[in-house]
Amino acid sequence: MIRQTTETPTASGIAMSVGSLVSSGRIEPGQKLPTIRSLAAFLGVSPNTVSEAWRILRAHSVITTDRRRGTTVRSTRGNLDGRYWRVPVTSGVFEIDLSTGTPDASLLPDLATALGRLHIDLPVSSYLAAPVVPELEEELRRRWPFEPEAVTIVDGAQDGLDRVVSSLIHVGDAVLVEDPSFPPLIDMLEFAGARLIPIPVDNDGIDPEAVEAHLDDRPVALFIQPRAHNPTGACLTEERAAAIAAALADRPITVIEDDHSGSVSGTTVVSIGSHLPDQVIRIRSFSKSHGPDLRIAAMAGAGQPIRTIVNRRRLGPAWTSRLIQHLLVSMLTDPESESQVAAAEVEYTRRRDALSRSLASRDIIAAPGRGLNLWVPVTDDQTAVWALAAHGIGVAPGEPFTIEHPDVPHIRVTSGILDDDFDRVADLIATAAGPQRHGAI
Repeated sequence: MIRQTTETPTASGIAMSVGSLVSSGRIEPGQKLPTIRSLAAFLGVSPNTVSEAWRILRAHSVITTDRRRGTTVRSTRGNLDGRYWRVPVTSGVFEIDLSTGTPDASLLPDLATALGRLHIDLPVSSYLAAPVVPELEEELRRRWPFEPEAVTIVDGAQDGLDRVVSSLIHVGDAVLVEDPSFPPLIDMLEFAGARLIPIPVDNDGIDPEAVEAHLDDRPVALFIQPRAHNPTGACLTEERAAAIAAALADRPITVIEDDHSGSVSGTTVVSIGSHLPDQVIRIRSFSKSHGPDLRIAAMAGAGQPIRTIVNRRRLGPAWTSRLIQHLLVSMLTDPESESQVAAAEVEYTRRRDALSRSLASRDIIAAPGRGLNLWVPVTDDQTAVWALAAHGIGVAPGEPFTIEHPDVPHIRVTSGILDDDFDRVADLIATAAGPQRHGAI
C-alpha cells in the first residue's frame, strides 16, 4: 500500500505517502508499521532512506517507536513535547531564577511614560491600511545594517522565526542550524519535517568551513544568531560574515539572522546581509530592549520571502497592532528612552562579566561573549540543575539547546537577571558543576 502511493522513493516522498495514508484512515492509529529493513527491501531503497522518513514522521508526531512494540501510528496528533518545554520557565519557584533568558524588568524603559507621550489619531477602520506604520518603517530602514528590499512587523522574534519556517521550510528540506541553538527554533524545524544539519559555534560565531562543507547537502536555509548568541553569547565577526557570504553567494539559500537581543546585545551589528542583501532575512526583536509585553519585532531583507510571509499573514492576524508600532517608534526616537536602553546594555555587560570572572576564579570557564546568558561547562547538566535548585537557584539544562550530544555538558545561566551576589552564586555553580569541570575550558 505504501509503494502504491509513493511516487518518488525518497525519504520525504515515503514520509508524505505514509502521512497521506494516516490522514485518509487507510492506516489506523495504533497500527504497527513494517520494519525499516523490510520496507527498504520492498521499496528498493536503502535502510537509511526509510530511517530518515521515519524521523520526519516522528517529528510531525505521526508515528512513535519503542523497542518492544516497534513503530506504530500515534493514537493522537499534535503532541508538543519538544525541547522548549524541557527548559525551566515557571516563575516564582526559585529564590534566584537564572533559567529564563528574559530581561530584567527594572532595566526596561518606562512604558507608562512612553504611553503618556503618545499622541496619535488612528482611524477607526484600518483593516486595509499598510501592515507597517510608515514612520516606523523609515526609522527601521535608517537603523538596518543593510538596505532591505522589504520590511514588515511581527509579534516578536519567535513569531518571526515561526513564520519563516512555516513559509520557507518543507518536509525533507535540509537546513543548516547552529549547534547549540535556541530550543524553540529546533522544535519549529523538527515539527516542519526539516533535516537539521548542525553547524558548530565558537567564540566568533558559526563556523564558515563547516557551512561550506555541507553545501553539497543542498540546504535551503541557514539560521544563525549573529550576536549575543543564545545560549553561548558568541558574536559573529566581520571576517566570519564575509567568509560565509562568499560560500553562499549565488546559491539558493536563505540566511535568517535572529537578532533577538537587539539594542542590549553588548556589541556592534554584524550582518551577512551587508554582503548578500538579496539572500538574508534579519529579524530584530525589541522585547529584551524595550519590553516583552510589546511583543514586537522587525523583519527586513530579501523581498520575495518577506512578501510571501506578509501575504500569508493576511489570512490570519494580518498585522501587528499599529498602536504598539506607534509606541515603539516613539520610544526609538525619544532621547530618554534611548538613554535607558543604552544604560541597560552597559549593565547587562557588567553583570555577565562579573559572574564570568567569579566563575573563572573558581576554575569554571564559561564561554566568552555578550548578551544575557552564560554557557557554563559542567560534569552533568541534569545533576547541576537539581543541585542548584536545592539551593534555590534556577538554571536551564544544556541538552535541549543541542542537536548533537556535546563532549562537555553545559548549563545556561541567565546572568542578566543577577545584579549582585555574584560570588555566592558562583560558589554554588562551581559546586554543582562537579570536580571534573574544575579547570576545564
